[in-house]
Amino acid sequence: MSTKNQDKNTKEKNSKQEAAEDVTFENQPVKEEPETKEESEVESGQPVNKEEKPDAAAGHKEAKKKPRKSSAQKKLEALQEKYDDLNDKYMRLYSEFDNYRKRTAKERIELQKNASREVILDILPVVDDLERAIQSFEEHHLSEEAKKGIELIYNKLTTILGQKGLKEIEAREKTFDTDFHEAITNIPAPSKAMKGKIVDVVQKGYTLNGKVIRYAKVVVGQ
Repeated sequence: MSTKNQDKNTKEKNSKQEAAEDVTFENQPVKEEPETKEESEVESGQPVNKEEKPDAAAGHKEAKKKPRKSSAQKKLEALQEKYDDLNDKYMRLYSEFDNYRKRTAKERIELQKNASREVILDILPVVDDLERAIQSFEEHHLSEEAKKGIELIYNKLTTILGQKGLKEIEAREKTFDTDFHEAITNIPAPSKAMKGKIVDVVQKGYTLNGKVIRYAKVVVGQ
């Protein structure tokens, strides 16, 4: 009987200890494991670095930013650079030639206009003689036929010279202008209105296509 009682007491003690251990285990707090690295850093109070990315992805992006140029692309760029250089030289040369063409055309026109300058200068004394002959008709009592013949020659000659661009410079009773007139002498002005003006013309002056080829020789009143 005593042995049975001992076994029964031992079983009761063991059952009580197991019940106590179950209660203790249930009362202990359960620690949850953080699912990610960011959650663990938040729980620990450390700052979360969201910019950290794998090195492989960064290297892949750098490779995309700096693609390697193939040999065909390098040749194309070299040809494009050579084309731009040749095109620039061509445009400069074309501009220089166009300016030269315009300049020579202008010079040729001016030369054609003034090519007869020396010949006309040699003819002007003949025109002066014809004018003096016409003025002396009354003094020498020439016949009407002679007068008409001289006047006809004079008119034809002046008409031809006018077609070549010759024009007489107006001088008599005009204000003296050094651009067109050459003063031979100065005399007292016959009136106040003639002061600084041309009183008489000794030799007529002419322009050829707007350029003076002979200045008018005049007498100026003072």
